[in-house]
Amino acid sequence: MTLKEQIQDLFDSPPEKFTDEHRVMFNEFKKRLNSGEVRAAEEIDGQWKVNGWVKRGILLGFRMGRIENFSINNQFRFYDKDTYPLRHFAGTDGIRVVPGGSSIRDGCYIAKGVTCMPPMFVNVGAYVDEGTMIDSHALVGSCAQIGKRVHLSAAAQIGGVLEPIGELPVIIEDDVLVGGNCGVYEGTIVRERVVLASGTILTGGTPVYDLVNDRFYRKTAEAPLEIPAGAVVVAGCRAITKGRGEELGLSIYTPIIVKYRDEKTAASVRLEDFLR
Repeated sequence: MTLKEQIQDLFDSPPEKFTDEHRVMFNEFKKRLNSGEVRAAEEIDGQWKVNGWVKRGILLGFRMGRIENFSINNQFRFYDKDTYPLRHFAGTDGIRVVPGGSSIRDGCYIAKGVTCMPPMFVNVGAYVDEGTMIDSHALVGSCAQIGKRVHLSAAAQIGGVLEPIGELPVIIEDDVLVGGNCGVYEGTIVRERVVLASGTILTGGTPVYDLVNDRFYRKTAEAPLEIPAGAVVVAGCRAITKGRGEELGLSIYTPIIVKYRDEKTAASVRLEDFLR
């Protein structure tokens, strides 16, 4: 059987059925996650598709794992599943992990030229492509897909979508700037060259208003929230126009596309290349 077929076949088995042979199979699966050979989602003809079997394999690892002592000493004590230790890197991998408390879990792809500023965290199943910078206090959640030359600024949160299995994870395409304290959650797709200004929050339940084209972007039953290529998005609000909310003069949070990327925007983003 193929690796995919083995995972599908084993997924519904109770933990007592797991054998050493199954662990060998899982380690091969994790090796392919680390190399980028398999990934939780991929773009096919411009459309992002979830690979449910990969998510099943990741979940299988949690069920298969045993709690192990990963403590450094008696003061710094850590316990986690033995199937997901910290990822090991070599200097020849071309990845900068700056000292200071960062953690990258085994079972994720980190490409050459990625820079990790402390402290940050990358969870299992994530895919981080070439030239990306993950700044201090930033999170790359389970199965999130991060493109080339992305900057995840300080305290940016890229949410994990491991379950439900059929749900698309968060997608951040190439050359995106995610500003400080931004949050992208619930399978949102951020297309290439988007700029998210500091403090912008994108979720499945929050419509985004395009001031340039006078339209809203929303998550639907058939498709996730998708931010179009080159959009510059800021945190905004819109007035509640009926009921008690209108009487009280309340507003509701609404991310707003104020413009699309131009040469001035590109020049300000380009300055960050010196940090890589």
